[in-house]
Parts: sequence; structure tokens; C-alpha cells
Amino acid sequence: MSVTHAKAGSPVRGRRAEGIGLPRRIANELRKQNDRFSAAVENMSHGLAMFDADEHMIICNGNYISIFCLDAEIVRPGIRFFDILQHSVDIGVASHSAEELYAIRKPYIDQAKPSTYEETLSDGRIVNISHRPLASGGWVSIYEDITEQRRAEQELKEQHRRFDAALANMSQGLLMYDSDGRLIVRNERFLELYHVTPADIPLGMGHRDALEQLVRLGLYAEIDIDSEISKTAACLQAGEMRSTYRHLADGRTLLVVRRPMSGGGWVATFDDVTERRRVEERMTHLAHHDTLTNLPNRSMFRERLDQALDEATDLAIFSLDLDRFKAVNDSWGHPAGDWLLKCVAERLQRCLRNETDVVARFGGDEFVIIQSNTKGAGDAEKLARRIVDIIGRPFRDKSRDMHIGISLGIALFPNDGRDADTLLKNADMALYRAKSEGRNVYRFFEPGMDAMVRARRALETDLEAALRRQEFELDFQPIMNIASSEIVGAEALMRWHSPARGLVPPDDFIPVAEEIGLIVPLGEWALRNACTVAAGWPHGLRIAVNVSAVQIKSGTFARSVISALAFSGVPADRLELEITETVLMDESDTVLKTLSQLRDLGIRIALDDFGIGYSSLSYLRRFPVDKIKIDRSFIRDIDKRDTAAIVRTVIGLGAQLGITVTAEGVETEAQLEFLSREGCVEAQDYLIGAPSKAADINPLPKSRAAIRQSG
Repeated sequence: MSVTHAKAGSPVRGRRAEGIGLPRRIANELRKQNDRFSAAVENMSHGLAMFDADEHMIICNGNYISIFCLDAEIVRPGIRFFDILQHSVDIGVASHSAEELYAIRKPYIDQAKPSTYEETLSDGRIVNISHRPLASGGWVSIYEDITEQRRAEQELKEQHRRFDAALANMSQGLLMYDSDGRLIVRNERFLELYHVTPADIPLGMGHRDALEQLVRLGLYAEIDIDSEISKTAACLQAGEMRSTYRHLADGRTLLVVRRPMSGGGWVATFDDVTERRRVEERMTHLAHHDTLTNLPNRSMFRERLDQALDEATDLAIFSLDLDRFKAVNDSWGHPAGDWLLKCVAERLQRCLRNETDVVARFGGDEFVIIQSNTKGAGDAEKLARRIVDIIGRPFRDKSRDMHIGISLGIALFPNDGRDADTLLKNADMALYRAKSEGRNVYRFFEPGMDAMVRARRALETDLEAALRRQEFELDFQPIMNIASSEIVGAEALMRWHSPARGLVPPDDFIPVAEEIGLIVPLGEWALRNACTVAAGWPHGLRIAVNVSAVQIKSGTFARSVISALAFSGVPADRLELEITETVLMDESDTVLKTLSQLRDLGIRIALDDFGIGYSSLSYLRRFPVDKIKIDRSFIRDIDKRDTAAIVRTVIGLGAQLGITVTAEGVETEAQLEFLSREGCVEAQDYLIGAPSKAADINPLPKSRAAIRQSG
């Protein structure tokens, strides 16, 4: 409905119709005013409707029609207010009935004072209605669609709610400063971190005042406030983020991060990183120190050595290796070995002269020392003697004494090398010489020592080539049942016939093969060949094969054993795998799972060199073996009362546990008689039969006379 409708039915027209005699000037003026009024009403941004005292509409503008989606042909001057409400109900705009709407509006109509209220339409729009009474009766209403405004207000309210929730649930403390450096936002976490109240750090406080207050409260042990403010200002001016670690008086560390805001001012977050810093410091320490002894490790030692070389002072480099350390591990186990290494580290540190000297652990029982500002070989020799003396003294643990020694190799800077690699290599060569000359001694590097290293490398090269060239073969040493004098099996012994070296003893090449990883393929070859030979033996004759700990821990050992049995056709119960206590000491999942898997197949497990290792009885309890072999050192001294008692005890233990006991190193009839008398089940060594080719093994019973004659 336009205002023109109102003019058509207005009293103005009546006056014009009745205006006989009215001056034209007055009529024109009235027309102009009416046009201006119509233009003003029609161009309002809000809806407008005017009603008389009888609640009939006088005028309305187009926005009123548009807001309520009314039909302009129906809503015309003279229509009753109630009929307009009914029309809005009919077209589906109103959210209530006409009666309900009228009941809501009536109190405002009857009031003689301005009022404002809101009405929600059926489509969800919200209309703000301003009601103004007229002096002559009736009223005028202004209508404004405030839907978007309310939505914006709600969104702003929701943003405030989310902001407040975020501030309240932040793990970090937060302060926000405006462009004038005044505090405008502060969350609860900040108060918790600093153990302060809102009154201590109120909103509106300046940056400098806040810092001074924290110092005054004793929270900051030390801080340069002027420097802090100037640095913050510089970063903000450059638009850069700034991070600072703040150390509180109670020992905590906070990470303070300041980020500039686009409209000026900045946000500062506070994060308690005390534990993280401790972890980082611990990780940094672990990265440069040995975890067992807390000595510098190889990485840190190299840094210190490079630093010392840059300072161009005289140095001595010591390469150290413990003597008889493996015996401690084998006798008392790894916990005792670890305890011993810690004690050695402490004693070595006490041997150093000052803080410029460095002792480090490279791993295992290998240590290295830097001796700074030496005055020739004399100073290095004094330190070497002191170390040999102190390490040679007994280490007492749990009422037991551990006796070890130490070998040292020494290289001097600059005579024996001018760089770290050369000095360390030459010190290692000197150590190699020391260990080869009896151990528990020290040796200085000398030109030509690298010949020993070259010899070792040549042995490794020849050993690798020997497997490809099939230079290995097996000998077999018979095992006899003492009661029946019958050969019940044989042990496969590996031999290396080198074209250049001749017959190389197993003690020389087996440890090297283990160190370079060649023992795995070499062991697979020995196992398969031993089973192939045993396949041609009479039924029931067992084959025993020695197995290295390296083989079992390789992860493929069980598969290679099963493959050897399948290839040869030998039943599983005819195969004995001889292991040492070092295998059981590992107690890793791989080792225990592998041995259990093989034993479940019927393969027999024999514990070799019984009695010389660590707590053998505990291994028998944790892992039931089928055979124990008494070490030859006990058989050799069997004529001694103490040794005989040990052998007698082991034989009795085997009988009680149902474990076969085999004596190694039986070389005399007297030894065999003792073993027979005590009930030992099996015997092995030269009295029974020397290692020989498979074809030479005689499986027939041997009479005591024959044994006596062969001996």
C-alpha cells in the first residue's frame, strides 16, 4: 500500500472538493505538503502504519506491506487493525492466531505512552515494533526487521562464549595488551601459574607495572625490566613473535611467547615447560653420556678431543680394555658385570688429574681417556701405572671379590698423529699389542704396530673366502655310554684347512667368525653337513653339533635346523644341539622361543662346559635341558679331592633331575673308572676316540681292555 491510497481517501480531498472559495494558494500549499509527507513516509527505511482512535488504518507505507508480506489491495486505508492481523494469519505470516496477536497488541494500544516490543513471524524473522500514541487518539507504529541484527548479536554472544570458554580451558596462561600497553584480557590459567589473584594483576594495568608487580611479589628471582620492555617493543614494531624462558623463584620454568596483533597491542601466552625442559636436558645429557656409567660417550668424547686438538696442546690418548671382564659376566651374570663397569668408571675418574682430562666409555668394557697438557711420555706413563694399579685391586660386591685387570694403549699428540682419527687408531693398535703381550699392561704406540691389525684383517678376509672355497670340513669325536661301552653318538668338530695358513685352530677362527657375522652361514653349513653324514650311521646313533649364541639370536636358526633335518632325513631325536650358558644368559624372547620350539620337535639340548659359567643350576631350573657336559678342566683335576667332589655332585644332580651327564676330556683309565663308579652316563675324548673322519667312527661296543689298549 502506498501513501497515495491515503491521499485518495484523506480529508484533504474533501476539503478540496468543498473548497469553494478557498484561495488557490492555500490549496497548492496543502498539496505540496501532502506530497512532501508522502515522499518522506514512502522513503523511510522502516515500515510505518497509522491508525485512528477507532483502530482503522489511516496510512501505511510500502515497507510496512513488504515486512509483513501483505496484499496492498486488501490492506488499504479504513481497514480495521484486527482485519490486518487476520489477513496476516490467512497468508501464513503470523505465528499466532489473530485473537492472540490482538491480545498481545491491545495493552500497547491502550497505553498513553510510547512502548516498544518485538514480534517473531512464522518464517523466523524478528520485527521490532515501536508504538507511539497520537494526541487526537489512535497511534502510529514503526516496524523494523531486526532479524540480521539479532543474528549478529547472537553470533557475537556465541563468539564471546567460545572465547571465554577457550580462555577458561587453555592449558596456557594468557594476557592481552592493547596498543597502549594496557592489560585488557587475562585468563584464570595465568593466575594459577603465577599463584596470584585478580587484584594482584588487575585489568588496565600497564606492561611495566605488571612486571614490577611480579618482581615485588617475589615470583621472578631476577629480571631486567627495562631490557624486557625495550625488547618487546622492538619485536612488536617489527611484527615479529618473541619467545623467552622465565625462571621462577620456585624453580619452575615458563615459556613466554608474545605475538603482535594486527590492530595494535599483543598477546602473551605462558606455558609451564618445567618438565619438558628437564626431559630435554635429560635427553641432551643421554645423547652425550653413557647410560650405565654416566661417562661421556663416543660422540661427546670426539667433541672434547676435537676441541683439545684445536687448542694445540700436548695430549695423550689412552685406549683401555678390561681383562677377564667376560669371565665376570659368565660367572656372575650381567647385573654383576654392569655393577663392575660402574665401579671401573668411578675409579678411572679418580685417576684423572683435573677437569681438563676426560674419560669416556665407548661401549662394552672399552674406555678412552684424554690426558691434556702432558709433559712428554713420562706424564702418560704415570697415569697408565696408576690406572693399572687401581683397576687391579679387588672389587668387592656382596661378600665376593671380583679380580680383573686392564690393558692400555697410548698415542701421543703430535708425534703419533695430528688428527682425532689417527690418534684413536694408533692408541687402539697399541692396546692390541698390550693385550697380546700378556694383558694388564700398557704400551705406547710404535710404528709398525699396524702389522698386527693388518694380520687380523687378513684373517677376516681369508675366513670369508674360505667359506666360498669350501675349505672347511668336519671331524667327529665319538661319545660312549660308560655302562655299556657302546658308542652312542659323535660330536661334529669344525676344521679349517687353509692353503696358505695350514690347519687353523678353531679357537683362532671361531671368535673372529662370530665377530664378523660369518658364524651364521658357517654354522648352517656345519649343521647340514653333520646331519647328512649322520644319516648314513646306524639307527639310533646321535649327532651333536655346537651352536653359537650369534646363530640362535639371528632369528633364522630354527628354520635352518628344520631344513637340515628335512634335507638329510635324520629324525629330530637323533640331533643334539650343544649350547653354552651364554646362550641361556641372554634370556631374550628370540632365544627362549627358538630353543623351546626346537625342543618341542624332539631335538635334544645339551649344556656345554657345565660348571664354569654363572649359576648353572638356575639355568637348569628355568630351562630344562636334556644333557649337561662336565667341562674338561674338572676331569683333568679329578684326582684332587675338591674337584672330585664337584664332579660327584654334578653326576648326582643329573641323576636326580633325569638329565644325561657327559664327561669331556676323559684321557685316562683312572678318570673313566671314577666316572663309572659315580654313575656318569657318558664319556668323551681321546681315551674313547680321537676326532676322525665320519667313516672311521666305530659304533660297536668297546671292551674295557680295548679302551685300556687304545689309551
